Amino acid sequence: MNKNELVAFIANDADITKTDATKAVDSFVKAVGSALKKNDEVRLVGFGSFYISKRKATQGRNPRTGAAIKIPAAKLPKFRAGKSLKDTVA
Repeated sequence: MNKNELVAFIANDADITKTDATKAVDSFVKAVGSALKKNDEVRLVGFGSFYISKRKATQGRNPRTGAAIKIPAAKLPKFRAGKSLKDTVA
């Protein structure tokens, strides 16, 4: 399902216009991004949690030359599914 399909589903299910559904989806994405940028966690009970995972800097190898390279530390967005979502899929 892509964004347009999600917007169409929400518009139909909530009986709202596609314009309003698009605004809602965009607002949700913006809110989650803003919270993660501040290192906050977004928890939606039953659905899941969006959070930031920190990856340490490591030493790696260039697969072509075999030369050692430094892989910098990074902050990565992650999602952990909640029980209801897991039960729906199972």
